[in-house]
This record gives sequence, structure tokens and C-alpha cells, in this order.
Amino acid sequence: MVRRTKEEALQTRHRILDAAEQVFYDKGVSRTSLADIAAQAGVTRGAIYWHFANKGDLFTAMFDRVLLPLDELSARPADAADDDPLARLALVLKWCLQAASTDPRRRRVFDILFLKCEFVDEMGPVKERHQTSMREGVGKIETDLILAVEKGQLPAELDTRRGALYLHAFVGGCLRDTLLLPASVDFASHCDAFVDACIDALRTSRALRKEPPPAHH
Repeated sequence: MVRRTKEEALQTRHRILDAAEQVFYDKGVSRTSLADIAAQAGVTRGAIYWHFANKGDLFTAMFDRVLLPLDELSARPADAADDDPLARLALVLKWCLQAASTDPRRRRVFDILFLKCEFVDEMGPVKERHQTSMREGVGKIETDLILAVEKGQLPAELDTRRGALYLHAFVGGCLRDTLLLPASVDFASHCDAFVDACIDALRTSRALRKEPPPAHH
């Protein structure tokens, strides 16, 4: 009996999260109330409060069901013994963009996060979580770029911090364009070429080199 009750509670939680995802997507976060979500899920507001403290807590739980694109980078340990860190980084970046283009749930959640969410009041923790993910993603990219420099895959003069910011901005920009122009741009078919072009820029662009030390007179 206890086991069935736990299973039923888990099913109810998932139903609430599914409903929240749909209503947030349809109406936007600020215009969605817990009553809207309860109606969509077929539960009472009390059932929502039994599982979640407030709308921000509910949003975070919904959000955590998918990884942000660069969460994949943060979750993947750097490996100094890897003979091809640059190829591994490129593979993850390509997967990030492919998944955002082809996975319906990821696409809905990214749409909510990037286009339909105001980071105010109870949504503050969501903003902090997003900022943390961005910082960790940039740091992980830079770690991989440093490994690639050490392996001789990239120039020793590469500004790895600037390169990491460049790649991070590229991924974020592609995601927003994918969401805003879904019918105009087929990013799923172009993402491999886009990432390869970015890797080429890391190898050859003078703009991504370290600033030379000041001349001494």
C-alpha cells in the first residue's frame, strides 16, 4: 500500500510538471498561475503545494528535467589523457545544437527559458541557476581549449578565455535563432558545419590570439 502511494505521488508530480511545461509554453511564465497549472493537470492547488513550495520551485523542477546545452559540458569531466580533446568538444557542441533542434521537450523548455520567462521575484533562483550554468559552461569550454593547446591541436597563442566566450555565445545565439526562426532556418542540418567553422576560427583567427605584451623602451 505504501509503495503504491509513493508511485501515485510520483505520477502526480510528473503530471504537474508536464502540465506546467505546457501552460508555461502556451501563456508565458508571468501570466501563468498555479490555478492554471492545476486545471491543466487535473489536480487541486493543494496537490501542487504538497509537491512544490511556489511557482519558482515548480519551474525549477520542470527546468531540471532537461539539461541546458552546456550543462553537458559541465557534467563531462576533463581528461588530460584524451588524445583528441578538440574533437570531443566539437562533438558535444554539435550534439547540443542537434538536441535543441530535434528534441521536442528540450525545445519547449528552452523556448520557455529564453523567450517566455521574466527573471523577477520568485523566479530569482531560476536566474541564478541559469547564470551558474553559463559560468560553468564557459569554464569547461576553456578547460578543453587549454587541453587542446597542450596537445598541439590549437595555437599556443590562442586566448582560451576569449575562445571559450566566443563558442558559448555562438551556441546561445544559435539556440535563440532556432527558437525565433524555426521555419526559416534548419539549424539541425547546418550545425555540424557551423561548429566546424568555429573550430577553424580558433585555429586561424588573429582576433582570438592573446594580446602581445607591451613593448619596453
